[in-house]
Amino acid sequence: MTSNLLNHQIDDILGSVLEDVSGTIYMVNPSRDAIEEFISVATAFDGDLPSVRMLADERTLKDVMDDFIVASNAADLISEDALSLRTLAEAPENSLLVSEDRVVALVHADDRVGGLTTDDESFVEDTYDTYAGRWEDATDFNLRTPPITAVRETLSDEISPEAEADFTAILDSLETARGDGDGLDEVTISLLVAAKNEALLYDISKWGEDVGIASKATFSRTKTKLEDMGLIDTEKVPIDVGRPRLRLKIGDERLSEADNGQLATVAQSILN
Repeated sequence: MTSNLLNHQIDDILGSVLEDVSGTIYMVNPSRDAIEEFISVATAFDGDLPSVRMLADERTLKDVMDDFIVASNAADLISEDALSLRTLAEAPENSLLVSEDRVVALVHADDRVGGLTTDDESFVEDTYDTYAGRWEDATDFNLRTPPITAVRETLSDEISPEAEADFTAILDSLETARGDGDGLDEVTISLLVAAKNEALLYDISKWGEDVGIASKATFSRTKTKLEDMGLIDTEKVPIDVGRPRLRLKIGDERLSEADNGQLATVAQSILN
C-alpha cells in the first residue's frame, strides 16, 4: 500500500496523481465536484499532462458541461489530447483514479476527502485491464463547446484584441457561466463585449456561429432580450448593398461606468 492522501481537498489529490504518474489514467465515476476540480487542476498544470480517460455518468457530465467556463477549458484539454470523455452505462460504487501502477479510491466523509491508494501489482493490473475494457465499450460524450483558446484567438482576430481582453476579463470575474435562463451565459457575455466595443451584430453573431458558441439565431434572440431590458442598444449602419446592419452599444449607463471586473456583476443585477 502506497501513501494514502488523507485530509486533502480534491484538487490536491488530483494534482498529486497527475504529478506522479505518466501514461494513461482512467478517471472513473467522478462526482460533479471532482470533474470541475480536475478541469481546473489540469488547465493550470505546469508540465506534461498524462492522458486522462474520463468515464463518467452522462447526466453528471451534461450538468457540469453546461458551464461554459468548465466546458471550454475541457475542450482545450481534449484538443491537446490530454482528455477524453466517455459515458458509463453502469457506474461502480466508488470514484477511482486508475493508472498502470496504482489505484486511488476517492472517499468523501462530510467535508473531508481521502485518496485511498494501493499499488498491489496484481490488483492494479486487473483493475486497469477492467476499465480499459469498459472504455472500449463506452460511448463517446459529445462536447459541443469550443476550446477557450480558439474562442479567444478568433475573437481577437475577427472582432478586436480589446474585445478579447474584455471577454477574458469577464470570464475571469465569474465563478460559472451557465446563464440558467436569465444570467450570463456565453452568448450574453459575447454580446455585452460586442456592445462595449461597438461591434456589429452581424460580425459578433457570425463569429459566434463559426467558432461554435451558438447559432446566429440564438445571438439574435439574446440581443433582442438584452435590448428589451435596456442593457444594450443598437444603431443602424448603412452598407453599400442590402439592409443596414446593426451596431451594438451599451444601453445602460451603469454598464458604461463599470470596469470589466464589475461588468458581469452589474449586468447580472440588472437581469435579475
